Amino acid sequence: MSSLHHRHLAVSPDWLALYYKRPLEITHGEGRHVWDADGRRYLDFFGGILTTMTAHALPEVTKAVGEQAGRIIHSSTLYLNRPMVELAERVATLSGIPDARVFFTTSGTEANDTALLLATTYRGSSQVLAMRNSYHGRSFSAVGITGNNAWSPTSLSPLQTLYVHGGVRTRGPYEHLGDPEFIKACVADLEDLLGHTRAPAALIAEPIQGVGGFTSPPDGLYAAFRRVLDRHGVLWISDEVQTGWGRTGEHFWGWQAHGENGPPDILTFAKGIGNGMSIGGVVARAEVMNCLDANSISTFGGSPVTMAAGLANLSYLLEHDLQGNARRVGGLLIERLRAIGAGSRCVREVRGRGLMIGIELVRPGTDEANPEAAAAVLEAAREGGLLIGKGGGHNTSVLRIAPPLSLTIPEAEEGAEILAGALRSVDR
Repeated sequence: MSSLHHRHLAVSPDWLALYYKRPLEITHGEGRHVWDADGRRYLDFFGGILTTMTAHALPEVTKAVGEQAGRIIHSSTLYLNRPMVELAERVATLSGIPDARVFFTTSGTEANDTALLLATTYRGSSQVLAMRNSYHGRSFSAVGITGNNAWSPTSLSPLQTLYVHGGVRTRGPYEHLGDPEFIKACVADLEDLLGHTRAPAALIAEPIQGVGGFTSPPDGLYAAFRRVLDRHGVLWISDEVQTGWGRTGEHFWGWQAHGENGPPDILTFAKGIGNGMSIGGVVARAEVMNCLDANSISTFGGSPVTMAAGLANLSYLLEHDLQGNARRVGGLLIERLRAIGAGSRCVREVRGRGLMIGIELVRPGTDEANPEAAAAVLEAAREGGLLIGKGGGHNTSVLRIAPPLSLTIPEAEEGAEILAGALRSVDR
């Protein structure tokens, strides 16, 4: 055990998990690579849990942070803040929500907390609809609506949560149906649920479930849900903490795959916009955002330094068409991984969009989740010089792949080769 690992254990909670049998200290990064304390270089296919969105040590972002820190680091939302207003203007326009208002927080958890506060206040209801297998953060209210028991340590909650079918396409009671029939069955389930309860405040949903293993419904499910929700006056919250900013390649926001009936009432974001800086936020139409009748500010949300980072990062992403790169390179990587998976006895499915890819592992010859294999592949990939993540529903048996959106084709090929070797090591 390293000295730093020993010190970590002495002062950290037991439930603060670390990856790897020999936990890794990352000391610096550049582009799509990071280095550990022993000087070893790794290709990063996880980006600090989908947070290093453009590249490690991106010069445009580090310059913006340094210049802003040299002027003023902090002021709070009690004062006018030019970088915050400028980023809010850009996010409001990009969100697709009409007459949008933006509130910045420090994390995706806090963004979802704020969305729940807005929805329950606006609707006068403490009842919330959420998706099975979902994850929305680690605060008391976010844990209370999370549909993944591995990340929900208490059944206590300030909210009454009802869980809806549809977030997982290839498991569950409707997996045998075709896409149109799957959507029809999930809508019927929602209709039936709403017929047995008081009208909820909102449905909160990740267009692609992140911690749940990059699962998603067929395109159009949430548009079909929206027709039902609108009849009941129920708001739609799209949790874009992991799917936002072009990561899926096909769309800038995950909700756009379900946009037939318009944008969500509330959109939450975080992670990639700051490229590692602590930024989260909520976008909502003015009528919803302005429903609070008590004072509310943010001490650290909208910090001048993080807003400067967000502006520089967003500008780089748009100017270099990283959404297009995610579509092109991600499409090639998915096909390469599917070819590799076809030759593995442990791979049940390779799924995803753009640079948001999941590889679900099972026990050979069965449909049973295989968390031991996922842990073994994680270790083998690290030994091969590749960092990936893991997740999944009832068991952590999905490899999560989400590199910075500037990933090159040679880097995608290199990562695929390392993954192929790691999968072979568990197939033996």
